[in-house]
Amino acid sequence: MTPFHYQDGELHAEQVPLARIAKAVGTPVYVYSAGALVGAYRRFAAALAAAGVEATICYALKANSNQAVIATFAAEGAGADVVSEGELRRALAAGVPAQKIVFAGVGKTPEEMAFALETGIHQFNVESLPELEALSAVAQRLGLVAPVALRINPDVDAKTHEKISTGKAENKFGINYDQAPAVAARCRELPGVKLVGLAVHIGSQLTDLAPYRAAFERLAALYRALAAEGHPLERLDMGGGLGIAYRDEQPPPVEAYARVVAEATRGLGARIICEPGRHLVGNAGLLLTRAVYVKRGSSRAFVIVDGAMNDLIRPTLYEAWHDIVPVAAPAGDAPVERYDIVGPICESGDFFAKQRPLPPLAAGDLIALCSAGAYGSVMASTYNTRPLVPEVLVKDRDFFVIRPRQEYATLIALDRLPPWLAEEEQVSPKRAAGGG
Repeated sequence: MTPFHYQDGELHAEQVPLARIAKAVGTPVYVYSAGALVGAYRRFAAALAAAGVEATICYALKANSNQAVIATFAAEGAGADVVSEGELRRALAAGVPAQKIVFAGVGKTPEEMAFALETGIHQFNVESLPELEALSAVAQRLGLVAPVALRINPDVDAKTHEKISTGKAENKFGINYDQAPAVAARCRELPGVKLVGLAVHIGSQLTDLAPYRAAFERLAALYRALAAEGHPLERLDMGGGLGIAYRDEQPPPVEAYARVVAEATRGLGARIICEPGRHLVGNAGLLLTRAVYVKRGSSRAFVIVDGAMNDLIRPTLYEAWHDIVPVAAPAGDAPVERYDIVGPICESGDFFAKQRPLPPLAAGDLIALCSAGAYGSVMASTYNTRPLVPEVLVKDRDFFVIRPRQEYATLIALDRLPPWLAEEEQVSPKRAAGGG
């Protein structure tokens, strides 16, 4: 049984009707299935084990950094892949041991480096020579030594969307393959770092194993070459990026991915790190929204919903597809109409789908945007002063609000008036009263 399914004519999350969540919490709202999160993690771990790969699985927080989601994976034994001090703090707060945290990202600041060093994280994935030198200086100042894996850019086309491709030579990420030996040599000269491994990450939403195979083989060859030069390597970070099915994609089974990891790393004696994100959370969540108006123009019909691009920006940013289904199961013989599903934001780019075939919809109807567990709430904004929407975690027949809806007062109170405007605000009512 999938986590989201029709039962008694209503779409459910596990055993909870989505209409019940909408009534209790309001819309729009993100809904996640705890069973789907745990199931995806256990399948990933089992696939690696079956392939003979002993790996530390570090969940990539950038996919979904809600504390309850992180804590769910931490309870299963997961580590964390973080790309900012904020994500590092989230991982620690959710119970991830510092010794299982990998810090990636191209722009780590000295302040972030210092916090991570003092915390005692597992490793830094270093992406440039300037970063390496800055990290050494920070570590030396603190009297510490930073464990470092060099993130290698293998110049492999991940065959994914250009905005989420990270392993080609023109991308900002990683150290160029042919520059890696020189950077590794520089590690020996810097007192604040210790080279312990290599890392790679070529992109997100990969649905073809060939780019993985090419990248992993290049990484393994470099590992052998650097080890032969006497570098004390012991770890290989294989990154993440394994895709999910949003529409008609056919991502490879996780078992096939695990076999590619096993084949590439066989005989190296390296400890393996894998960093899945979207693969674990993408299909475990949806965005529940309600139709406000159905507007019929001269050439098309618009369903204007209470969710918007500030809540889920993927369709606007990536031209991404999300299946859209009504919460009330349509009759088998229901006619089909084509709708543009749009939000209330004052942008033509505020849409979830265009000319999507759906059963007839009316104001008040609940609809669900599927496969929204990854890069949904975590990329949300408060554009148009729209408060961040709540998130709900479902387990069996129960649900819990794991992030409440932001209140207008809380949102507005984040701003501060400078003294001259604050004084004016106090004076103005008096002037109004005196007519001056």
